[in-house]
Amino acid sequence: MNFAIIETGGKQYLVKPGVKLKVEKLPGEKDASVAFDKVLLHVNGDSLEVGSPYISGASVSGTIQKQARERKKIVFKYHSKTRYRKKKGHRQHFTEVEITKI
Repeated sequence: MNFAIIETGGKQYLVKPGVKLKVEKLPGEKDASVAFDKVLLHVNGDSLEVGSPYISGASVSGTIQKQARERKKIVFKYHSKTRYRKKKGHRQHFTEVEITKI
């Protein structure tokens, strides 16, 4: 069992080699390599390594699969009894990354 917990974009993700995940937008084009150096925890077989807050010298690498935007989310604001209604759409940018090495 080989996995790690990384932090990127203000969120934490549990990653394993070969897994794809959507993270906040990162700079780079498709098939570019990206390295995550904020590793909070690393498990390799029976060995467990916990950082305080990060493990020094640890890195998780991956490749960018695509840069895209999420489906539209509707933001609707409403106040009762005052005829106040606002409807707005939002599409968040994201990067899909495939983890190659821990």
